[in-house]
Amino acid sequence: VYDVCHNIAKFEMHEVDGVRTRLCVHRKGATRSFPGDRDEVPRAYRSVAQPVLVPGDMGSGSYVCAGTQKALEETFGSCCHGAGRALSRKAAKKAQSPSELLAELAARGVEVMARSKSTLAEEAPVAYKDVDVVVETVEKAGIGRRVARIRPVGVVKG
Repeated sequence: VYDVCHNIAKFEMHEVDGVRTRLCVHRKGATRSFPGDRDEVPRAYRSVAQPVLVPGDMGSGSYVCAGTQKALEETFGSCCHGAGRALSRKAAKKAQSPSELLAELAARGVEVMARSKSTLAEEAPVAYKDVDVVVETVEKAGIGRRVARIRPVGVVKG
């Protein structure tokens, strides 16, 4: 189990124009993507780098990636945290009925527990970008490295 913040501002040391500088890095919808040689990376991960979790939608899957030196140099050690929305919450509610969504997820072998059908509809798979394409872009840009693709078996929305 690994937990990481994706909406946070932290003071960190980064190189700016060749000078080590203390910066406040605000990551909104983003997470750290540090190589393993940073003190901020938990000891257990220093040989492989900062874990970068990139969730997809509740029907398709997610990725575990690893931080990179290039991310440190080009994005202050940041990477996306998630595939990103393709539809607003309001539009997602209109795109598919909750019963259709539950049937689709059940057909994929995904168990769902949600506080309300409205909350579930806002998070429908159609509301998100394709996580495979997003992670391919992350890897091509060099700001994260794919380690594993995982698929959902259960979803709790509350």
